[in-house]
Amino acid sequence: MMGSKQRHFAPLIQVSLEELVPQDHFYRHLEHTLDLSFVREFVQETYAVKGRPSIDPIVFFKLQLVMFFEDIRSERLLMQLVADKLSVRWYVGVRHVTQGSIPSKTERTRRRFFGSRAYLAPKGNGDNSMLLKQDAAKAL
Repeated sequence: MMGSKQRHFAPLIQVSLEELVPQDHFYRHLEHTLDLSFVREFVQETYAVKGRPSIDPIVFFKLQLVMFFEDIRSERLLMQLVADKLSVRWYVGVRHVTQGSIPSKTERTRRRFFGSRAYLAPKGNGDNSMLLKQDAAKAL
């Protein structure tokens, strides 16, 4: 006899991301090693005094680091990854992700900080250090 599985999702018990991400995970190591506290002061002059609150600049930079380490070139793919991987959510510091709003916010933030099409990319010659690359038309 063929069985069938009914999809029923009971509410989860109280569990935090802190408990679910292993202590020896890469993003935990990155969080403890890389101090991004300088970011707010570094970008302060690019923000207006009034207006709607933006994405936290530290969250933006963490998202850019995740894009670099996970070799992702699209913010939509990045948001799918953040929605899917608990370790990335833990690192970025978000509990849940809405895929529609964050890509446009990160694009606006990137333009504010770096210009039209800047992104973090590995340098050539096999060196894995980060390099800020800008649109070729902007460089001319």
